[in-house]
Amino acid sequence: MSQVFHARLDHAAFEPFALGTVQWLRRPGDNGNEALSGGIWKVTPEEAPEPFDLPIDQDETIYIVSGHLRIEVKGATTLELKEGSMASLSKGAMTRWSVLEPTVEFFVYS
Repeated sequence: MSQVFHARLDHAAFEPFALGTVQWLRRPGDNGNEALSGGIWKVTPEEAPEPFDLPIDQDETIYIVSGHLRIEVKGATTLELKEGSMASLSKGAMTRWSVLEPTVEFFVYS
């Protein structure tokens, strides 16, 4: 049986995340699928004043709706992501993230 996930940006629906807040479109485990989830993440430089290390535990694809992030990928490149930028990070990548401006990001974990 197929299932459809649909939402509109709703600032009241955001909830605390490890850093910043998230509005889930599809939560981990929805429809029995632990691997696929996605939503919108909002974070400010005040919430993440220092760069933070983030090992990528599953493939992650992101689209920057607004703001500016810098993601340093160990052994690879540094990504400067601003409004309209997209990136896809592979499971196992070691990254360091810097939040340079208040950022809204659409993400999918797969």
